[in-house]
Amino acid sequence: MRNVLHLAVSLTIMFSLLQCSQKSNTSSIESSLQVDIPSTMDLVERGNYLVTTIGCDHCHTPKIMTPQGPVPDMERWLMGYPSQDPLPKINKNELGPDKWVLLNNDLTAAVGPWGVSFAANLTPHQTGLGNWTFEQFEKAMTEGKYKGVENTRILLPPMPWQSYASMKDEDLRAIYEYLKSIKPIENLVPNHISPNSY
Repeated sequence: MRNVLHLAVSLTIMFSLLQCSQKSNTSSIESSLQVDIPSTMDLVERGNYLVTTIGCDHCHTPKIMTPQGPVPDMERWLMGYPSQDPLPKINKNELGPDKWVLLNNDLTAAVGPWGVSFAANLTPHQTGLGNWTFEQFEKAMTEGKYKGVENTRILLPPMPWQSYASMKDEDLRAIYEYLKSIKPIENLVPNHISPNSY
């Protein structure tokens, strides 16, 4: 009888230890499966940081002149080349755009051997990134596809899409979420001008 009682107590203890061990393993498995998914607010904050430090506004924001020189016009933040601004006359003979890259005074238009390119509207207005999906944005940023569409032309200089080709997916997502969160500005940027058209 004592042996039976001893066996019953031993089995109860072993069973209890086994259950604790299984619970511990289960909770460690569950915790290892939990992924730290950032909130949209976290992504927007990270995107703001990336857009600012990468310097997207250098080309995508018109400038205003101050005593310290040209600075981004925050009322027109990331709206691209101002569609209502006339493009200065380009004289190929005097300036030689086949050998030089020329920029307008606020860096939103560039002239070179590829023709004239205009900085895109990056705001979430329909004339900008308004209806873009993340997949389109990713394709534009990493493959240089115009408007993120497969069978379109390559993005033109000075857009450095090649530098972003290896950017981490979470950073691209953060930039996308940030751009979708800023003030939408109506500004239909002109199409590029081929080198034979000016």
